[in-house]
Amino acid sequence: MGKHGKKYLAAAKLIDVNKRYTVDQAVELVRKTAEVNAKKFDQTVDVAIKLGVDPKHADQMVRGAVVLPHGIGKTVRVAVFAKGDKAREATEAGADIVGAEDLATKVQGGFMDFDVAIATPDMMGVVGRLGKVLGPRGLMPNPKVGTVTADVSRAVRESKAGKVEFRVEKAGIVHVPVGRASFDAKKLLDNVNAILDTIIRAKPATAKGVYLKGVSISTTMGPGIKLDAGAITAAHK
Repeated sequence: MGKHGKKYLAAAKLIDVNKRYTVDQAVELVRKTAEVNAKKFDQTVDVAIKLGVDPKHADQMVRGAVVLPHGIGKTVRVAVFAKGDKAREATEAGADIVGAEDLATKVQGGFMDFDVAIATPDMMGVVGRLGKVLGPRGLMPNPKVGTVTADVSRAVRESKAGKVEFRVEKAGIVHVPVGRASFDAKKLLDNVNAILDTIIRAKPATAKGVYLKGVSISTTMGPGIKLDAGAITAAHK
């Protein structure tokens, strides 16, 4: 384990490791740690959520997407696999690149200059062949998160507006970006609450016991701040 720098250690001193903070307190604190642990770039603020599910069971998979009220503070590049009228709709909605078999060939050849991939249902026969390329990068279009859809205009607009996808990992943890360190407290608070509310509502019917086991928030290069998961669960019921 590498040693942390002076700025990180100074930021860590602001946090009481034995305390479980409210969402409001944690948001204020994460902004303070970002100031102390300042970098040459605007750090992303991430939320990590430990869930009481076993992702090995399909009926306990927690996956979805949410449009954050204030976006994530970055320009999202959108690629759309579509033909004809749907391709035109995607372009008019602001997609950065639109294509069909020609786009699939470019991606197969190494083109990956996009953050989100959307496809119309009729293109999935073509896009499906790109699974080994798009899958590992989390870019494979999926109807469960709204990226396989006939309503490409809406999908493009939502992606551009700050739609984020989430999926529970093998260890039962969900990692989601909620904005930038430069965001004001209200924007971060709104985004964090939107994520928490969505994930709590996504609780599988088969999940037993405590669902929200732990929540923490941190900047890209900063220390984690633990939140009161019990209070969050009670507040979002």
